[in-house]
Amino acid sequence: MPKTKVVFYREEDGTVPVLDWLDGLPDKVKAKCRVRIERLKGLGHELRRPEADYLRDGIYELRVSYQGINYRMLYFFHGTTAAVVSQGLVKERIIPTIEIKKAIERKKKFERDPKCHTLEEF
Repeated sequence: MPKTKVVFYREEDGTVPVLDWLDGLPDKVKAKCRVRIERLKGLGHELRRPEADYLRDGIYELRVSYQGINYRMLYFFHGTTAAVVSQGLVKERIIPTIEIKKAIERKKKFERDPKCHTLEEF
């Protein structure tokens, strides 16, 4: 199976929400998030729990835990060979509906103009 290309969602103003979020995390958490992104590259649609899970409306989560804290990166697929990581959050009991809705809106924007909303993989 070919590798999945992973890109980051970029806003119109050039900001990249998931990278801004990652910048504020402890180094060990950042490293675990990078490993999870690499697993997404390698497995794409085949990545499953406990590393990833489907939420709804085409939105998935990459799952990272460290010292009892649950970190999540929301992503969606564009076609069959690309995954777009849209944002990150610290999960409490559940992923807030507002975060899922934000990811859905970003997915719609991305689908309308992928070039404008793409930051190539890091």
